[in-house]
Amino acid sequence: LAQGLKHKFLRRSEPRVLAAMGHGGNNVIPNVHFRKVNGCQAGRKNRVFMRTWLDQAGRKKRRANNRKAKAAKLFPRPAAGLLRPVVHPPTQRYNMKLRLGKGFTLDELKEAKIPRKFAKTIGISIDHRRRNRCTESLQVNVERLKLYMSKLLLFPKKSGTKSVKKGDTPRSELKNVAQNTLKEIIPVPKPSLRIKSRAITSEEKEKSAYKALKKARTNKHYLGAKMKKAKEAAAKES
Repeated sequence: LAQGLKHKFLRRSEPRVLAAMGHGGNNVIPNVHFRKVNGCQAGRKNRVFMRTWLDQAGRKKRRANNRKAKAAKLFPRPAAGLLRPVVHPPTQRYNMKLRLGKGFTLDELKEAKIPRKFAKTIGISIDHRRRNRCTESLQVNVERLKLYMSKLLLFPKKSGTKSVKKGDTPRSELKNVAQNTLKEIIPVPKPSLRIKSRAITSEEKEKSAYKALKKARTNKHYLGAKMKKAKEAAAKES
């Protein structure tokens, strides 16, 4: 009887033990693949997933040779190609930086007194879509153009004396001319973003940015009415 009871007790307890050892619920049966071990080693094909970079030095030399060949082909023109303006990138995240733009605006060329058609022939890029939103950006690029023109050497198109035109550099100055191999022709200025702390002046304390903007907005709003009023007054006097 004792043996029978023991046998029955074990039989009843077996399912409970199996349930504890199994998974509690309808889950995915674990079937993991531990084959990517120690740097993706796979048997005799050691490091089968690793990508080598054995041609790094060769590629570096090839790029340098290509740059030299391009510069020799463009000689005596600058190796970087066309002169490009300095612009602020869009969006609030990058607008404090400076980079090269596509081309100079028509206003910048006009301010620097360079004709549009002539600018294309002396290595100056033009962008008729871009607009100057402030005087500061206009002046920066005008100074860039003036600096370029001051250093510019114009070679005659042909070797004869008749081919020399007005504005061409004398042949005596064209001997042993070095080529410009810089990336930007004229380097992009690096503005110092750090502002040194100082005491606030009394004039700055008295001024109000809000009032100045409000006044400008009001003047713009009533400009048409003021002009109309002044025109009517002038017509009555006459």
